[in-house]
Amino acid sequence: MTIQFTIQSQDGTARAGRFVTPHGEVLTPCFMPVGTRASVKGVTPDQLRLAGAQIILGNTYHLTLRPGDELIHDLGGLHRFMAWDGPILTDSGGFQVFSLADLRQVSDQGVVFRSHVDGRILELTPEKAVRIQENLGSDIAMCLDECPPADADPAKLHEAVRRTIDWARRSQQAHGRSDQALFAIVQGGLDLELRRSCAEQLSRWDFSGYALGGFSVGEAPEAMHAALPACASFLPETKPRYLMGVGRPQDIIVAVESGIDMFDCVLPTRNGRNASAFTRAGTLRLRNACHRRDPRPLEDDCPCYTCRHFSRAYLHHLFQVEEMLGPTLLSIHNIAHYLRLMSALRQAIQHRQIASFRSQWFLAPLTSHDR
Repeated sequence: MTIQFTIQSQDGTARAGRFVTPHGEVLTPCFMPVGTRASVKGVTPDQLRLAGAQIILGNTYHLTLRPGDELIHDLGGLHRFMAWDGPILTDSGGFQVFSLADLRQVSDQGVVFRSHVDGRILELTPEKAVRIQENLGSDIAMCLDECPPADADPAKLHEAVRRTIDWARRSQQAHGRSDQALFAIVQGGLDLELRRSCAEQLSRWDFSGYALGGFSVGEAPEAMHAALPACASFLPETKPRYLMGVGRPQDIIVAVESGIDMFDCVLPTRNGRNASAFTRAGTLRLRNACHRRDPRPLEDDCPCYTCRHFSRAYLHHLFQVEEMLGPTLLSIHNIAHYLRLMSALRQAIQHRQIASFRSQWFLAPLTSHDR
């Protein structure tokens, strides 16, 4: 069984849907906490569930280096290995083509990385990326793609799209697990005609879902926002649409309004580790002295474990004395904040209120910016 996707409500181009996987159902729009190395940093699977997580993401490149996809396979697959019984999506290593540009060589055959861990050589071809993800046993696997930077010249951008299309074809030919969905990735930067061409060619091969890659790679947020409605419209209407690696709450809202269903980003846990909390009134910096005597939770109406039990003063204390509980508690809150946002977006679509959602979600700003 691969995923079964249905659209349940629409408001303009915004969609509320449901997809069913071998490890459970996911309601969309959805946000996937990032578990790069088979762990969402500092947060247990039970804490993720309590925060409202439905599906999480793992990373092919990193899990291949350590501990190895064959070892994970031999130990029962990624779900058992990390004690997460819900759906998992694994990326293909394509983002590392961008993020580890100084440590790799790209050719039509695939990508050769020099490991950032110990310098050993790792070759990823479309076929090998599929085989690794089949070993991991994720519910959704991604085709290997070439993710170019925002400032790539037109020739490089066209070359990346050509490779991405060819690699998607080879990935589909290599994919054999009937219980795992395979998503294709559309590249093309901010060139809408190139995006359209890439999407049209990939759509002919009837993948289980389609992703937009190559955003949040250095372009201005306003440029991404302007491009998203058209880019989303190029993707098949009846398949899940995934915007990879994005992003901030305001980016997600624009993308949902444009017709995107799925998101992932490291910001909730990265910001949590750095004493930064997302709230509807703005960002709180918990190291700041103004929180030293503050008895309030991070947000009065937030039902997360952190807000139900701990004050801003206590969280400030944890970061001042460098207790590891501080990053965990803020990460829990930030993940819950993102998941509350997705639930509120879904309700807005169902009640046809998406046009006014942005002003309703973001409350009046804090008296001091990023307090």
